[in-house]
Amino acid sequence: MKLNKNADTKILIVGLGLLGGSYARALKKKGYTVWAIEKKNASVEYALKEGIIDRGSTLVEEGFIKEADITVFALYPHIFLDWVREHGAKFPRGAFLTDVTGVKSCIVERVQELLPEGVEYIAAHPMAGKEVGGVENSDDSIFRSANYIVVPTSKNTHEGVELCRELGKELGFASISVLTPAKHDEMIAFLSQLTHCIAVSLMCAGDDTGLVDYTGDSFRDLTRIAKIQEDMWSELFLLNKQALLEQMDKFEKAFDMLRDAVAREDTEKMKEMMRLSTARRALFDKKEKKQ
Repeated sequence: MKLNKNADTKILIVGLGLLGGSYARALKKKGYTVWAIEKKNASVEYALKEGIIDRGSTLVEEGFIKEADITVFALYPHIFLDWVREHGAKFPRGAFLTDVTGVKSCIVERVQELLPEGVEYIAAHPMAGKEVGGVENSDDSIFRSANYIVVPTSKNTHEGVELCRELGKELGFASISVLTPAKHDEMIAFLSQLTHCIAVSLMCAGDDTGLVDYTGDSFRDLTRIAKIQEDMWSELFLLNKQALLEQMDKFEKAFDMLRDAVAREDTEKMKEMMRLSTARRALFDKKEKKQ
């Protein structure tokens, strides 16, 4: 199927947190009919009141499942799996499913195996977010300079991949890529999970509360993501354990190299590492300017 840019295309969001709510906002503005299933009644009521969704329910409405053209799962990985085990058989042939889950290798094929013949689930990962959660903090502007990753398997069709890419464009993402589940998890371990580990470790390394009165932007920027949702991130770390540990080991090796250079007063080694880091960071600056 193709995305028809009107209210005839019904999109169901399962989970009205920050990302689910932001998807709903973006798609509603584009003119699609947006429905939601969310266990918290307050979230459903807020989304209805603010015009973020057209219809919502705290129950798993079979009508929503059977009539939705596209269903987006914005749930924790274990909840996503449990939901599909219980309700996945209700999706009709031709239904299209995607998600926002932060890990893939341990999830994607298991979900695909649970679904009926003719139902296509193709994973995706919006590389966007905030340090706050909930539909009340949803904001579709977080997608505008962000990256969107489509994560197909051999079970996905060309049409499914293209529909998922089209959805990313409709949401407003600046860049869309396609990765295998394994490559996605390797990448996410370095770019996202490791950086959160570093921020958490840095905040846990010093307990002087007076530092807040002396800090500059460098510390604030580096530790922005240390304000972390512990339930979600601990689950993501463990589900991607091996890939994350490999990246943590690489970081430890690089940090030890810099520490050794400082201890030996090896100015040239320090400068060499700084030149390398500057050159690699410049690649990100170039990408941002293009966007």
